[in-house]
Amino acid sequence: MVVVMEKEMEMERRAYARVGLLGNPSDVYGGRAVSFAVAGLWATVRLRASDDLLVQPHPRHDLVAFPSLHALVSRLDGGGYYGGVRLLLAICRVFHDHCKHSGIALEDKNFALSYDTNIPRQAGLSGSSAIVCAALSCLLDFYGVRDRIGVEVRPSLILNAEKELGIVAGLQDRVAQVDFSQEHMDKLGHGVYTPLDVDLLPPLYLIYAENPSDSGKVHSSVRQRWLDGDEFVISSMKEVAHLAYDGHNALLQKNYAELARLMNRNFDLRRKMFGDDALGELNIKMVEVARSVGAASKFTGSGGAVVALCPDGDAQVELLKTACQEAGFVVEQIEVAPSALTKEELANLSSHQ
Repeated sequence: MVVVMEKEMEMERRAYARVGLLGNPSDVYGGRAVSFAVAGLWATVRLRASDDLLVQPHPRHDLVAFPSLHALVSRLDGGGYYGGVRLLLAICRVFHDHCKHSGIALEDKNFALSYDTNIPRQAGLSGSSAIVCAALSCLLDFYGVRDRIGVEVRPSLILNAEKELGIVAGLQDRVAQVDFSQEHMDKLGHGVYTPLDVDLLPPLYLIYAENPSDSGKVHSSVRQRWLDGDEFVISSMKEVAHLAYDGHNALLQKNYAELARLMNRNFDLRRKMFGDDALGELNIKMVEVARSVGAASKFTGSGGAVVALCPDGDAQVELLKTACQEAGFVVEQIEVAPSALTKEELANLSSHQ
């Protein structure tokens, strides 16, 4: 999270969209993931001291007034039923309960919360998580408990807030190699987070459609099969998790041809587990358009956007841009955001591994 404005009783925090490079969706199933933040896409949450506790709706994302029935339906078709207010409410509850159960006393004072975001909706870019993450950062600083709630614990709080709302999500950190093996969860109570040197990343490209999918629905049947002990799902998830490990090694060696192979394998395994109906025709087409020019591609999350790598260089990038334009997709080079953790937080993170 980044501090972008600060006054004595007013603050604003920012959290970025996240791209899953390798390993997702195994992070939902005790696996590993490599992910990074996107500099140009973020959510901001503003907190100010208030006599009453207020959670303010967004003027565009939380509309409740419409000029007509047709306008209402068009809004629901494009943005779904939910805005960000429910996310703010959920993280307030999770934060309160965590502090209560951990014996962390909170000063008796109130606040008003509001939010804004430019992250495309339902694009598998962790737009909901970014709002929750920025709100949690505000709460930590407003109540002065940032040093009492470790950086390794915060992703679980964010996930718990989303679980409150029935949002299916994993524990991928913003810029990290993450190991969520049961051994670590049992021993530490949280995953193992290793900050990723973003300078190791090759040029990567974001592809998305103007009409997004709902990235929160495609986990459902696979999760039940996993819980039921389905051998194919369990073995496939283990392989997907290992791709993150192999991918991190490929990054360290700057072996981008191997990274491209691993990205393609990641998507192929997801497709076999979930099936085309769950992934969605438009989402699959984005991957196939990228692959038609030899680029590696996979979902950034659970659908709605694709991350692509062009191992053959600039000429291949131009082919990718042309193919995406002809297919009606947006494609742009990703600017990776640096880690927002302080040196102290990074040191504390390392001490908890």
